[in-house]
Amino acid sequence: MPDSSREPSDSTQSTRKSLDSLIRHATDNAVSWITLDRPEAMNALTWDQRERVITLLASASADPDVRAVVITATGRGFCAGADLRGAPAAGERIPGDVARTLRLGAQRLVAAVLDCEKPVIAAVNGTAAGLGVHLALACDLVLAAEPARFIEVFVRRGLVPDGGGAYLLPRLIGPQRAKELMFFGDALTARDAERLGLVNRVVPPEELERTARAWAERLAAGPTRALALTKQLVNASLDTDRTAAFAAEAAAQEINMTTTDAKEGVASFVERRGARYRGR
Repeated sequence: MPDSSREPSDSTQSTRKSLDSLIRHATDNAVSWITLDRPEAMNALTWDQRERVITLLASASADPDVRAVVITATGRGFCAGADLRGAPAAGERIPGDVARTLRLGAQRLVAAVLDCEKPVIAAVNGTAAGLGVHLALACDLVLAAEPARFIEVFVRRGLVPDGGGAYLLPRLIGPQRAKELMFFGDALTARDAERLGLVNRVVPPEELERTARAWAERLAAGPTRALALTKQLVNASLDTDRTAAFAAEAAAQEINMTTTDAKEGVASFVERRGARYRGR
């Protein structure tokens, strides 16, 4: 059996360093910052970059010292979608390849954002296209710099929207607006995205990071488990009936009342002071 305690090979270490340089990560004031850093490719995601982001989101869920997440990028683009270079040609595929690739790839990425137990903010610095749009829209809150654009580019390539687009968009803006964006593939400005309800706030480019930091640190100072349970309830709300939604709400509140933060919230109200949440 191979010795699992051995150091990675030079090639593995080189790959790890290269990947880490393309997905920058830092934790600051209980906020996990995930930055796509491949500006020359408009931050199109390769397979290994996607896996790195999924891993970082899972780590954020499991780490009690991480209480919020920001996903952003460098350069003119937020994310141009999946990097299709190296994908097999149509003649090389066998039935099931495409569905399997989506299930294990783009859909896993979007699910990782939706399922992350910490609130996730997208700080969209520039163009988001294809999967890049859906990566942003899967986040709990979306900030956009004024130059940002959102493009459902799939129809321009003769493709069906993937990465959860047909699931996310109708829930955010209704089926007819979603069809308009997906049928025509026109670029949507940040201001129009805000008007439609896809973006929470549009800010000047120089204020994007500062605003994202302020929002994330405010979330990080909040009752982390209550926020996680709230996220679960809201995300599930459009897929269930009233009876199931009310039952889930009652169960979530039952669980939440066992947390230290819930007890602190009640105590701070009774004692007429500000709450000091610890994320526990």
